[in-house]
Amino acid sequence: MLYNIVTYGCQMNVHESEKIAAILEDLGYTETQKREDADIIVFNTCAIREGAEDRAFGNIGALKQQKKKNKNLIIIVCGCMTQQKSVQEKLFKTFPFIDIIIGTHNLYKLKNLIQRKLDDKKRICEYEESGDLHEELISKRSSGDNAWVNIMYGCNNFCTYCIVPYVRGREKSRKKDDILKEIKDIVQCGNYKTITLLGQNVNSYGNDDKSQGTFSQLLQDICDIEGDFKLTFMTSHPKDLGDDLIEVMAKNDKILKELHLPVQSGSNEILKKMNRNYTIEHYLSIVEKLRAKMPNIRLTTDIIVGFPGETEQDFMQTCDLVKKVKYDGIFAFMYSKRSGTVAEKMPNQVDDETKHRRVNYLLQLEKEIKAQKEN
Repeated sequence: MLYNIVTYGCQMNVHESEKIAAILEDLGYTETQKREDADIIVFNTCAIREGAEDRAFGNIGALKQQKKKNKNLIIIVCGCMTQQKSVQEKLFKTFPFIDIIIGTHNLYKLKNLIQRKLDDKKRICEYEESGDLHEELISKRSSGDNAWVNIMYGCNNFCTYCIVPYVRGREKSRKKDDILKEIKDIVQCGNYKTITLLGQNVNSYGNDDKSQGTFSQLLQDICDIEGDFKLTFMTSHPKDLGDDLIEVMAKNDKILKELHLPVQSGSNEILKKMNRNYTIEHYLSIVEKLRAKMPNIRLTTDIIVGFPGETEQDFMQTCDLVKKVKYDGIFAFMYSKRSGTVAEKMPNQVDDETKHRRVNYLLQLEKEIKAQKEN
């Protein structure tokens, strides 16, 4: 019996697919890269941008013929996209060949749901508004010599363009002892050179449970674990990145001198509309402190172009910021409406042609900066 997992989206989803793989292998299935050979196909979906949802719908629809050929094929759709009840209902009605639909909060039930489907043959569509942490879920690690470790789930920031708080829920920090135990096991295993800590906003670790300490304290405790490994983390929010984190990064050789620090826009006016809760001046002060302590630190960022109300002047301020910081990498995205977010209903939506022009200009600027650095 074979399984195939299709993963969309961020590193959090990649790691959750490792947990899904462990569940399926516990049921006796073996992984195959050939989707046409699979007895179970899982789509682990993303909802952060419209394009990701469109691709998922298209690829799910393409399985109709495979299901006709193999009546026993089980098709499962889970992840952020299906944590939206309206999307769950649409999938259930549009694709009657999907067998199991669940969201992000009931992944822990997957093993039992598959067994239920095998027993009674009925379709399953389950939704849970919120969820608890489930430490019992293990992972079949499949990311080479890197091991992902979730330290928290959810987000409290409610950026006006972002659907994450609605599909991942509010912030929940894992117990520090559980995190340290998982990392000690990874180090003892000896198969992984790098450990990457994951969270929608790792800097806010412990804010929901002060007894766990701060993120910088967690980093120090991990660095104190004996063993030959490197440590990195993502993603950081500028509003929560303090001097304590910079100090811990600078003094510990185990921590890679690299940081993904999403800025999203170089315009204070747009940042305010995005509800990012920092200014460009504050952001640049963080960059200055980071480079003062770690001159060779590798900095990358996310930028959204074409946010509602973004003028040409706002965009040029973003370009000016990029020239000033000289990032080592930029992930540039065109603003995409997400149903249920504040920005969806904002006035002065930017047309697609302008978005395409701006993102192409930004990517060209990134190439020019990279060429300058290489020379």
